[in-house]
Order: sequence, then C-alpha cells, then structure tokens
Amino acid sequence: MTEVNEPPRVGGWTRFVTARPRLALLAALVLTVLAVLAGSGVADRMSSGGWEDPAAESTYATQAIEREFPDSRPNLLLLVDAGEASVDDPAVAAEAARLTERLAGEEGITGVGSYWQTRSPALRAEDGREALIAARVTGDETTMGETLDRIAPLFRGEQGVVEVGVGGPVAVRHEMQTIIQEDLLRAELIALPVTLVLLVMVFGSAVAALLPLGIGIVAILGANAILRGLTEFTEVSVFAMNLTTALGLGLAIDYALFIVRRFREELSAGAEPLTAIGTTLRTAGRTVLFSALTVAVSLAAMLLFPQYFLQSFAYAGIAVVLLAATAALILLPAALMVLGHRVDALDLRRLLRRKRPAKAPGEEGAAWGRMATLVMRRAPFFALGTTAVLVLLGLPFLGVKFGTADDRQLPSTAQSRVVQDHIREGFPGSPGGGLEVLAEGRATEAQYAAYKEGVAGLPEVVRVEGPLVKGDAAYFTVLPKGEAVDDPAQRLVGDLRAVDAPFDTSVTGAAAVLVDSKDAIAERLPMAALFIVVVTLFLVFLLTGSVLIPVQAVLLNALSLTAMFGAMVWVFQDGHLSGLLGFTSPGSIETTLPVIMFCVAFGLSMDYGVFLLSRIKEEHDLTGDHEQAVRHGLQRTGGLITAAAVILAVVMVAIGTSRVTNTKMLGLGIALAVLMDAMIIRSLLVPSVMRLAGRATWWAPGPLRRFHERFGLSEGESAPGAGGTGTGRAGSEPGSEPGSRSETEPTRTTV
Repeated sequence: MTEVNEPPRVGGWTRFVTARPRLALLAALVLTVLAVLAGSGVADRMSSGGWEDPAAESTYATQAIEREFPDSRPNLLLLVDAGEASVDDPAVAAEAARLTERLAGEEGITGVGSYWQTRSPALRAEDGREALIAARVTGDETTMGETLDRIAPLFRGEQGVVEVGVGGPVAVRHEMQTIIQEDLLRAELIALPVTLVLLVMVFGSAVAALLPLGIGIVAILGANAILRGLTEFTEVSVFAMNLTTALGLGLAIDYALFIVRRFREELSAGAEPLTAIGTTLRTAGRTVLFSALTVAVSLAAMLLFPQYFLQSFAYAGIAVVLLAATAALILLPAALMVLGHRVDALDLRRLLRRKRPAKAPGEEGAAWGRMATLVMRRAPFFALGTTAVLVLLGLPFLGVKFGTADDRQLPSTAQSRVVQDHIREGFPGSPGGGLEVLAEGRATEAQYAAYKEGVAGLPEVVRVEGPLVKGDAAYFTVLPKGEAVDDPAQRLVGDLRAVDAPFDTSVTGAAAVLVDSKDAIAERLPMAALFIVVVTLFLVFLLTGSVLIPVQAVLLNALSLTAMFGAMVWVFQDGHLSGLLGFTSPGSIETTLPVIMFCVAFGLSMDYGVFLLSRIKEEHDLTGDHEQAVRHGLQRTGGLITAAAVILAVVMVAIGTSRVTNTKMLGLGIALAVLMDAMIIRSLLVPSVMRLAGRATWWAPGPLRRFHERFGLSEGESAPGAGGTGTGRAGSEPGSEPGSRSETEPTRTTV
C-alpha cells in the first residue's frame, strides 16, 4: 500500500496491457482482419433446424425412414394451380405430366410423384382447382439450397395453362435462412448509427463514443470466426447469428461504458492516465470480468439440452461474451493509454455546457441518489407494489401453449409460405404434416393389415396409407384430424405408440418431434435451472461476501423476466399486436424459445446487477454505512445502467424488426426484459429490498466470511472493521462518525 502522494506501483495486468499499447492495437487490427476472412460465409454453412432431440424415438424413426425409404419422404412440393379449371382437365393434366417429367430429370431430385400419377386424395385440393407434385431434394442443407436456387426459377410462375408455386420443407428452410441473413444485415445498419448517436449523448465526446462501438465490432467479427470453425465439427443454427450481433454490440458497449466512465472519473479527480487505468481495471475491470462470467454461466446452461438449436445459442453467446470482455480488458486499456486525456476530444456537447455551469463532482447522478433516498424511505410500498405489478404482467404465461416452428414464421408474402397456406387451408388431412410409423421385424401381410386396421380405428385418425415394405422394414403414413401439431395430433402420438403390434414400431412426424422435444426440455430444465442458480449464487457471493445478496439477486432477476414471458404469450401466442408488428400467430410458442430467452435475459439482468452491487459493495467497504452505500451505488451507476440498457434495447429492437417471427419475439422480448430490469428492478426493487433487509444484507457465517476474505473479490479499500460483512466502520476509530471517510485514510494504488 502506498500513500496518495507517492508514485503508484503498477501491477502485472496493468503493466501488461499498457506496456506497448500501440503494438497491442496493431495486433488486434491484424487479428480482426483474420477473423473477417475466417468468418466469411458463416451463414451459408449454418442450418435452419435443430429443434429435435437426437436421442428421441422420433429422430431415430426419421433417420431410419430416410435411409430405407428415401423417396417416400418428399421435401419439395410444387403447387399446381389450374385457375378456374379443374386439375382433372386434360390440358391441365398434360401440363402437369410435362412438369413432373422435367422435375424428375433435374440433378439432385429423386422420388418425383404427383396427384396425376397416384390419384391420392391427399394431393388434390378439396375444391379441385389445385394439386401437388412431390419430390425429394437430396444432399445436405447447403447442397439442397444450391439445388433449390437452380430449379425454383425454372418451375415457379406461369407454366402453360397452370400457375406453379414452390414450397415444402426444403423451400421453407431455405427461404427462412435467406430472410434471416437479409434481416440481420438490416438490423446492423439500423443499430450501429443509432447506437453511436446514443453513445455520443452519454459521453459527449465522439472519441469516447467510438471506443465501445469498436469493441463491439471486434467481438462480433471474432465470434463469427469461432462459429465458422464450429460448423466444421457440429451443426450450428442460423438463428444464433442474431444473438451474436445483439450480445456482441450490447455487452461490449456495456463493458466499455463502465470502463471508459470509470477512467474519465479518475482523470477528473486528477489522476494520471496510467494511474487512472490501474484504478479502472482494479474496480470496473474486475466487475466486467465478473459480469462476463455470470452471463456466460447463464448461456452455458443451454449446453445441457440435446437440441443443437439451443446449443448453438450457447456457442454463439459464450464466444461473444468472452470476446467482448477480453477486448474490453485488453484492447480498451491500450486505447485509453494511447489517448490519455484526449479521450474527451471532439466534445459535441460543449456548446450546451457553455450555457450552464459544469456539475460539481458530488452532483453527478444526484437525481439517482435522490430517487434511492425516496425509495428507501418508502421501502415497503415500492417493494410490494413493484412485485405485484411484475407478477401481474407475467400472468398470461400461465396459459402458454408449446408448438413447433413452421412456415408461419415467415412473412405472409414469402413464396414458400404462400404455398403452405394454400395446402393447409385447401387440402384434406394436412398433407406433408402427417405422422409416420416405422415397423421393424419380420411380419406377414396379414399382420401389417391387422396393425393398419387397428391404427385406422383410433379416434384422431383420418386415414392410414401404406405400408411400403422393404426387407424387414415397413412404413405407414397416418393422417390426423386438424392441424399437424395441435393437441389432438400430440395425443395421437401417444396412442400410436401404445398400439400393440407383432413388430417393433417407432413414430415420427411433426407432432411426434414436438412431443419428444417437450419431454427432453422438461427432463433437463431442472438441471439447467439448478446449474444457473448454484453458480450464480457462488459468483455473487465471491463478489459481495454476503449470503443474502446472492439470493436477492437470483430472485429479483427472475422476477424481472415476468413481463417478457407474459408479453410472449399475450402478443405472440394470442396474436395481440400481430397487425402492428407484422406477424402471423400460430397459437403457440416454439418449445425451445422460452429456454433461450430465459438464459439470455437472466444473464443480462445479472450483468446489470453485478455493476450495481459492485459499486454498492465498494462504498460499503469504505464506509460501513449500509444506506449510504445503496444510495451511492445507485447514484454512480443508475444513469449508466439505464443508458446501457437503452442501447442494448435499441440493438435488440433492431433484431426484432426481423420478418421471421421467432427472431422478432427474441429481439423484442429481450429488449423488454432489459428495460424492465434497468428501470424497475435496479431503480426501485433492489434499493427497497436492501433497505428492508438492513445491515443483515451483508451477513455471512464465520466459515464463509473467512472463505471470502481469502478468495473473494474486493473493490476499493475496506474501512477498518467493515469487511463487507456487516460489521461496519462505526466505532472503528475513536472520534469518527459512522459512515464517514477519514481524510487521512490511505488509498490503494497498487494494481
């Protein structure tokens, strides 16, 4: 420890990041260019599926049917519209035959069949004016996309006396992937300039405003390179790119905001740039590292689920969080060392400052300090009132219905969506959406016939087709009543699996995949929640040394998500605001989406919680005054947390402008959760709850207190006897006032 007026001793990390700052920035530039090259084309290598459980019965049956009966599972549909004529008209039939022959001759296409060949009622519209040609596009998703891009223009549109639309699962996936890439580019073009304007408003200085934006771009480009590498080893969902952009910009800006703000505070207090960087890294830097760990923990919970759709969000989120924190803790200090006092250059608010006197140091954030005082004075009212409002906002989630993503995720004008709408509304028995039964084991025709008769007698069955037999395997198609994944179809899955048969059976299809996916999530959800809670409790204890604060943090963070979950059901499931927001509600929520939104939003809530708690802890260690610590923490961080939340919400809203419903829900839902957390939880609920808990907030039993003293984090120098455990400074020095700071108290400058 050194006296204030002595030269500071520079610790290892500060020395490392400031020794050759220009070389560090040049190396970062080179690595960023390499990341751009490595991450190019990442979206083209990503997949648009991943909702199924790889170990589920439905997945096994799907793979077996595709292997044994590949031509029986069409993924491309041509909708042939005869206009005012009937599809049985000779001219229409002749044109359809030519189309079928042409399609069968295309490379990468197998299993071509049509209504005109089979006369299957499932392939003919009920009004007799539309019918289907079905085929299978072979290869992986990249190959199928290339095939579709080649043949779709050849078949789409007017073809002789008929009009042809291109649809089917492969067309839906490919169009969804294309739209997501286009929407993501548009979101970035919206978010970047708006974010820059907001940063200039926060900092005033254009130079200071550019630093967080630069860190965000480095994090996004680096994460894209990591995802590109992962696609060589595993499936990665294209939806995860949205999270990369949102978290890359949002968290990098959060971290840079707090570091640059603390650096400028230290400069304003008279510190030299090197000393200011050291103090900043010891305080805000440690908090950034801690925050990144808490966010990464929340995202890592998605790795516990078997669906690669969820795992992809964990890959993307963890990569971008760690890169954002690394850039903020290495590149940003190097940039600040180069800039020094020039970090305040190009102050765009100087004209406004000339018209009013500058704020004194103690006046910064005074309004937040007054709010904290008001909230703590009426703590019971604010604690109970805000809790009641948040619970009320979350009530619609009690009526949630889970479904699966389909073509209705796309805008109503998308070509594949138009085709699927026609099929859904005009064709009997939901063609393409039926259930499939794989029978394995030797059996006679009589046994197959008896099994088919038993299945046909189930109450939710419209028709049973098949079997197709190949060796010891057979394949049945079961068309359910109503929608392909509604409640009756899901009940039918259980009924089919319960039918006795003299051979082994496995059921797949959209409803079966949904049932198995819900079961897999329900099975692993307690484990994931326990993982998040336990690790979060431990990390927050390391930061605060308190037993009660980690529990408060977890409960209040969970409470902050109620509005998001309530809005998810009220808006997207029930369809309110669908016209304003431009989407079609399928009447359900995709099963994996609440898991993603919980993990992301909970992590972001912890991000803001850590920033507030670390500043409260720092003040409490210095003074031992509980209420003053809460007031000071909110005063110092309230405005900054709100600014960071608004900027992150802008990024998420930009993502929410997507034309794909799931992406829209993800962006708008998390934006709502972030704003509720910053403006309600951190501003009202945290100070009121901490006031009600009083000095017990900082209590910890002896063994845990000693553990924290040895392994925990501490920002700032503790007052004698404060220790962050509730003993306080009061009475620690003769003649000193409780909570006051001694003018002779040394300040730690070792980093």
